[in-house]
Amino acid sequence: NRHERRADGRWPFHRGAGYRRACPLQPRRAERAAGPGDAGQRPALAGAEAVARGSPHGARRGASVSARLVFATSNAHKVSELEAILAPAWEGFEDGCVARMSDFDVASPIEDGVTFEENSLIKARALARATGLAAIADDSGIAVDVLGGAPGIFSARWAGSHGDDAANLRLLIDQLSDVPDRHRGAAFVSAAVLVTPDGREFVERGEVRGTLTRSPRGEGGFGYDPIFVPEGFEVTTAQMSAEQKNAISHRGIAFRALMPHIVEYLRD
Repeated sequence: NRHERRADGRWPFHRGAGYRRACPLQPRRAERAAGPGDAGQRPALAGAEAVARGSPHGARRGASVSARLVFATSNAHKVSELEAILAPAWEGFEDGCVARMSDFDVASPIEDGVTFEENSLIKARALARATGLAAIADDSGIAVDVLGGAPGIFSARWAGSHGDDAANLRLLIDQLSDVPDRHRGAAFVSAAVLVTPDGREFVERGEVRGTLTRSPRGEGGFGYDPIFVPEGFEVTTAQMSAEQKNAISHRGIAFRALMPHIVEYLRD
């Protein structure tokens, strides 16, 4: 389900954050000494450097002036997972080019899309426009078979308050209390996107099937992890190590598919 949208609006063949560790920036080139005709000339500022020096983009708080990418999420759990999943893409590059949304004085956009892909693009487009950087975003949730795919895009606010994991989990457990084991199928779904300042858009989707337990098990992960047992396993994703979970998770699948586009963009 990969797609790239060019700046001219045409669609090619098919649809497809204060990060301080190694990150994927093009290897530094040796700078040429100024020549006689270079007096008064300065390279054009871009991304976070332009923000830092008073561009119309969102005010910079903590992002490095070398930043070229920003994670379009304020969810600390997601940021940690993304840093781990995308770590292989950062190898061999410089530090300081990936920022977090919290590094900029920008407001979260209203996510009024009706699919995971639409909401991911809303977040990434808004942050790319506000910061002048390429933005990486994800929208994800759990789709329960007997609920017709709900909570779906409403997973983070299923109990009414956005981000209340405990309340969301309790409500879903209660709603499924009378559902027999053979009908407790569900899927974790993630739509990962990259939106570049020049208008290119890449979308990748990840999905992992499983079943839902009747009570929480495990202390790891977040969201609905304590009740989700992936197919082929006997433990919930909350009982897995971070490495085990990222290797098979919906978000891991989506962002590993997105990784080549990220690396290609940063090498341009």
